[in-house]
Parts: sequence; structure tokens; C-alpha cells
Amino acid sequence: MRRIHRTRRDWAADLGLFLFAACFAAVSSQSIPVPESLGAGWRAADRLVGGLGCAAVLLRRRWPVQLAVVLLLAGSVAHYLTGPAMVAVFTVAATRPWKATAWVAALAFAPLPVFLWQLPEMSEERAGPAVTYFALIAGSIGWGLFRRSRQQLIASLRERAELAEADAESRAERARMEAREEIAREMHDVLGHRLSLLSVHAGALEFNPGAPRAEIERAAGVMRESAHLALHDLRAVIGVLRTGSGDGPADGERPQPELADLPRLVAEARAAGGRIELAGPPAGAAPPPLVGRTAYRIVQEALTNVRKHAPGADVDVRVTGGPGDGLTVEVRNTGPAQPDPARPTVPEPAGGGGGQGLIGLAERARLAGGELTALPAGGGFRVHAWLPWQS
Repeated sequence: MRRIHRTRRDWAADLGLFLFAACFAAVSSQSIPVPESLGAGWRAADRLVGGLGCAAVLLRRRWPVQLAVVLLLAGSVAHYLTGPAMVAVFTVAATRPWKATAWVAALAFAPLPVFLWQLPEMSEERAGPAVTYFALIAGSIGWGLFRRSRQQLIASLRERAELAEADAESRAERARMEAREEIAREMHDVLGHRLSLLSVHAGALEFNPGAPRAEIERAAGVMRESAHLALHDLRAVIGVLRTGSGDGPADGERPQPELADLPRLVAEARAAGGRIELAGPPAGAAPPPLVGRTAYRIVQEALTNVRKHAPGADVDVRVTGGPGDGLTVEVRNTGPAQPDPARPTVPEPAGGGGGQGLIGLAERARLAGGELTALPAGGGFRVHAWLPWQS
């Protein structure tokens, strides 16, 4: 037997409907046409059946359809079951599937054609209560259907609200992940460039301790400056993480690079050794900040990769384009230079970037609305990117 768990609210509703059925039977007892031919015993049994029908209302949650069928069939003989029958058909309409509701409604209105056939010959004393009975049963079914549709609407709205809340949380989580990825790209690009310069100059001092004093001082100066800038950039990134957004004070202390900063970037890379030729950036109006910053980061990461994987290689940097045509960035390098016995090169550290820098650059270009390719070319490597520049 299926166990029914009733809350206090359910018990209150069941007791309220029981009192409704009992009060309806008591109030309508004076208007129910009971034939005079029935004896006192039949009348007492009729009232007893009505009382049992009212008490059976408490079973409406466990057996709603069966209760409605029994009360409707018994109501054709007993005279005090209209109230319990109304409660039973209301419960079926409010809680059971449409098919069960249709069968119960068909059973309730099955006597209606016979009643309409006999109506012209029926006395007003019998016709009035019969019409009232069918109207009350129809109203109970209609109210139950309304109650069910209202509950379904509330459940649908609740589900939509839960889905909207879950979607909002998902979008917020995606926004947080995108912000973290952006910060990770910034740390990789900025600190990778600074630390690669440190590695190059520190390795030069390690493998060439007898270098002239002026060269040692120059290398030490570059190392000090690179360490200072790396520490400054690291503090700026940590400041962004602490404030939780790019609108905090840390963002103001960390000016974003622009396309016009490329000559300074190339000059820093030249100081680490190697020939680097820069063509561009184009004169005239500056590109949008996102496009300029993305182009700067592409060149920065490409030069960092050259220092890691092709030390001493010749590098050509070309930045062309303009409003309406887009901005084209190309960084091409030759193969690594032959090692000089008098000036050993620094070996690449184990556990390099594993291609994450190029993946990050491709993602940067895609977010800016452009595209990036990085492929071997002529014994070296070529990074080519196109970024949109609206006129």
C-alpha cells in the first residue's frame, strides 16, 4: 500500500473539505426530496451512508479515482452524498491525469441524457435538485481543473526561475573563468618576456665570467631593470586579483601597452643580443586599444619564443595596415645561430612553455576578432596575425 505523507497544511485541507461535505449535507438535508414511502430505518441508513461518505473524504489522497467512482455510484441511491462526491471529483480533476478525469466526468454525467429525456414529465420538486446536482458536479470539476492548471503554471514558473538562476550562475562562472584566463595570459606574456631577458643575460655572465667589465655592467643593468619591471608587473597583476576586476586602483597603476610601444619592446629585445629589424607600426591614427594591445602582445610573445628556442636568430617584425584594411602583424625568424666558442649560448630550461604561449596568442587574436597562424618557414618560424581595424 502506497504510504501518503501529509503535512500540516494537507491535514488542514482534508479536515476543511470534510467539514465542507458534512455541512453541505446538513444544510441541504431539508431540500433533498426523500420519498415518504421510505421507512424510518431506511432514512437512518441513508443518513449513516452520508456520514460515512463525508468521513471517506479523508481517503481522497490515497484513492481519489476509486473514491469518486464509489461516491458517484452510491449517490444514485443515497441522498446525502452530493457533498462528498463534489470533493471527490474535485480531487480527481485537480490531481489526476486528464484521462482519469475524463472517465470520472463521463461517469458523473452518464445519467444526464436520461434526465433530459424525462425532464418534460418530471415534477419541479425533483427537477430542481437534479439540475442543481449536475451544476455542482460540473463546477467541482471545473474548479479542480483550474486548480491543477494553476499549480502547473506555478511549477513551470518556479522551474523557469530555477533555470534562470542556474543560467545566471553559469554565466557568472564563465565570466570569472574568462577573467582568470585573461589574467593568466597577461602573466604569461609580461613575466615571460621579462624573465627571458633575465635568463639570457644571467646565462651570458655564467658562461663568460671573463667578459669585459663594461659588458658585465651593461648585462647587470639590464637584469636589474628587467627584475624591477617584472616585480612591478607581478604586483599589478596581484592587485587585479585582489580587487576582483579591472576597474580597481591596480588597473590604473598598470598602463596597458599600445602599438606605439613596439619600438621600446624591440629595443629591449635587441639589448639581449641578436639582430631584430622592425618595419612599422604604421603612422597616423592609432588602432583601437584592444587591437593595439593584442598586436603588442603577439610581438612580445614571438620575441620571447625566439630567445627560448632560437637564440641568436635574426628576426624581422613587420606591422602594416590601417583603418578599414585591418592590422597585419608578422614575426619571422631564421634558425638558431651557430654557437660561438668564445661566447657560449644559454641552454633552454627544461619544461618549457609547451606551446601554451602560441595557444594564448591565438586565443587573444580570436577574442579581438582576428586570426593567427604560427608555422615553421624557411628553417625558422613565422607568426602571422590579422586583426580588424574599423575605419
